[in-house]
Amino acid sequence: IGGMTSYGTLLSGLNYDWLNRAKVAPFYAQPNARLPQYKTEQVLRDRARSIANIDLYLGYEAVDLTQDDRSATLTIKERGSLALKNITADYLVGADGSKSFVRTKAEIPEVLSEHNRMMALVVFTSTHLHELLKVYPGKAFYNVLHPDFQGYWQFFGRVDHGTNWFFHAPVPLGTTKENHDFVAMLHSAVGQKFELELDYVGFWDLRVAVAKTYSKGRIFLAGDAAHSHPPYGGYGINTGLEDVRNLGWKLSACLKGWASALLLDSYDAERRPVFQSTAADFIEKFIADDDDFLSNFTPENCPDFRKMWQNRNENADEVMRFEPNYQGSSIVAPASGRPSAKGFHSHHAKAGHHLSPQLCADMSSIYDHLGRDFSLLTDGSDQDLIANYRQAATDLGLPLKVIDTLSPQAVAAYETQVILVRPDHFVTSTGNRIKARDAFCRAIGQAH
Repeated sequence: IGGMTSYGTLLSGLNYDWLNRAKVAPFYAQPNARLPQYKTEQVLRDRARSIANIDLYLGYEAVDLTQDDRSATLTIKERGSLALKNITADYLVGADGSKSFVRTKAEIPEVLSEHNRMMALVVFTSTHLHELLKVYPGKAFYNVLHPDFQGYWQFFGRVDHGTNWFFHAPVPLGTTKENHDFVAMLHSAVGQKFELELDYVGFWDLRVAVAKTYSKGRIFLAGDAAHSHPPYGGYGINTGLEDVRNLGWKLSACLKGWASALLLDSYDAERRPVFQSTAADFIEKFIADDDDFLSNFTPENCPDFRKMWQNRNENADEVMRFEPNYQGSSIVAPASGRPSAKGFHSHHAKAGHHLSPQLCADMSSIYDHLGRDFSLLTDGSDQDLIANYRQAATDLGLPLKVIDTLSPQAVAAYETQVILVRPDHFVTSTGNRIKARDAFCRAIGQAH
């Protein structure tokens, strides 16, 4: 899955490949995939329905939220009804979007970076556009940069392969469905007229927002409730899913009794800096860099403009450098730095970084064996070390799975024979210099 950036119009012929995420495929257990939001929501709802201890209240809205030192209570009502229902739990997670009711009721303020831009979302059907773009095979999204838009994108994305599309672009303040010609807008962005049918037109304000904290008492925020930004590059949904992955194992640890509430403090400490970095080092940097180039160089004033344009991506490393990590977190082995979205993909196992897939001695993937527990990965050569980890886990009441079949190739790639992996598959420590009990205590936020 990759994209393309064009100058002026989509079919101008001035383009370069962009955000080719195939480059980082070897560092993840699953291939990159595109799924439109409505399909994603359907998958999540279907999965939720299949889990016995999840109660779904579709068609309800929240009307109140309270908490004390033991629980949080959400009051809901079915739309069109006056009957109220209270749901009380040990913890409450608000994943209710950028206009979060939970965030507002919990009185958690946001830090805003306003861009004073109104954006249109246009969903349309066009097999004609698919035919026109066959000259650029293997692309799932297309970015058009025009000097008039000051670095802000006109962005086409495929909903499926061949028929359905979405389009984001700046529009003048005060634009409505009725006072703007969206067909002409699409023709202008593409660079020629083409057959299409409009399916949906909506609007959103371009801004970057992040909650000042991702938790308050027993209330937590995740996804767009905690942070929001323009839908550029797929960063939003992936950041939200990683929020849930990070918070989920920590809530589970507290509810099951093998970690204290101190562990929950690390959720904000790890995840909020990652979003701040995503916004500053990637999304807003894209806008600023594009505007700077477009303001200074045009085909009219630069004889070598075509070469300059194509060379813009020659040394681009945004795909390799987008590597959210928790290096420097208080619950991983000590290292310089702080949690960030900016890193560099590597198979080298490092504390605070996501574990890349490698093979066990039987040629199965490590990810076939990792589960919801802490995992100790070794090549099995040091049975005393394994025994120490097992004993420390037993003493602390921690769930531990030992995978002692690392292949020689995996040891070489990881550059270590010993790796302790968290339930979210991020590395907490490596090597044999850290005592097993100390490694576990640090990983669950406990003094050692």
